[in-house]
Amino acid sequence: MDLRVSTSYEDRAAAEEAARIVQKCVHCGFCNATCPTYQLLGDELDGPRGRIYLMKSMLEGNTVSSRTQLHLDRCLTCRSCESTCPSGVRYGRLLEIGRELAEQQVRRSSKDRLVRFALRKIMTSRKWFGLLSRIGRWVRPALPPVIAKTLPARRDAGRIPSIRHSRRMLLLDGCVQPALIPVINAAAARVLDRAGISVVVPPEAGCCGALSLHLGATAEAERYMRRNIDAWWPEIEKGCEAIVMTASGCGVTVREYGQLLARDRAYAEKAARISSLTRDLSEVVAVEKPGGLPSGNARRVAYHAPCTLQHGQKVHGQVEELLRRYGWQLATVREAHLCCGSAGSYSLLQPRIANRLLRNKLAVLQEDQPELIASANIGCLLHLGKEARLPVRHWIELLDPAIAQK
Repeated sequence: MDLRVSTSYEDRAAAEEAARIVQKCVHCGFCNATCPTYQLLGDELDGPRGRIYLMKSMLEGNTVSSRTQLHLDRCLTCRSCESTCPSGVRYGRLLEIGRELAEQQVRRSSKDRLVRFALRKIMTSRKWFGLLSRIGRWVRPALPPVIAKTLPARRDAGRIPSIRHSRRMLLLDGCVQPALIPVINAAAARVLDRAGISVVVPPEAGCCGALSLHLGATAEAERYMRRNIDAWWPEIEKGCEAIVMTASGCGVTVREYGQLLARDRAYAEKAARISSLTRDLSEVVAVEKPGGLPSGNARRVAYHAPCTLQHGQKVHGQVEELLRRYGWQLATVREAHLCCGSAGSYSLLQPRIANRLLRNKLAVLQEDQPELIASANIGCLLHLGKEARLPVRHWIELLDPAIAQK
């Protein structure tokens, strides 16, 4: 696609970056074949190709309307289209820029602005989200069912190993995971401890920036990124080997810190180093092969591969191989490339589409009669858990001797 960026854009660097991405698109339409929202809605503007045309028009200086914003909002940012695209279009990055530019030109309703502001401020704060989660559990019987079922039952995290090994890796706690399912990182710490690796969790590190980034608040997202880099850097200088991600949604963003902060002279080099050290937990466990892990005893598990892992980070088959290695039998899951509908804040902002995707995903996850469902991302776990008739767990819990047999 040919285009010339309008001179009206003050931030020419971001707009020019978006233009270069757009120009790689050959409008073949392969992306629509694997786009969840296009498959559901059948509207060209709710597929990647149509959204690229909308962003091209915006970059050329044409009028941006609430209709443009609606179609960009409806994108899950699942990046399935990137896995399909024969031209290597970096659609995810293009959408981040497009959403930010649209936010600058289209004024949302007061209600929408309030909801998005609240999501960004509450969900990215461990303090406030933790408090509200505790209150929510106390008053669960009085909550509307649609809200009550989003709060998982509290499970004890168990013992967390002390830092005792010479080999150390950083672990990101994240925003909502410590409050809702703290057992995930505790299980990861126990499994890595068996491999002779201690995990370090600097308390200053917090939200990875993904939620703000996807809601068009790029400057806010970059502040979170710089804060994390500052928190991690002293530990990296002391020899931490990697930054381990137990939530693939965080992992895909941290892997892109180098790209996102490339124009920040003070942080560009450090951000690139952070990205190069970032690993999904499955990549680390697959290499380290911790001993003494329990057998799955041939129990059947349906594995849901999060979009942020398979399409965003391009990590394929690691979790499945680990589950097989330790005795689990994998149920067949059709259309594993399609999104479950969680997508960060998407399930809250686009519930109609998200719930249709959820029902479709649960149907294929449960049809081969597994005993439980496993995934690799906190958002997917919570979303699936709302309606699943089976237990939904993070895959690392199935490899943790402290809880796998419960």
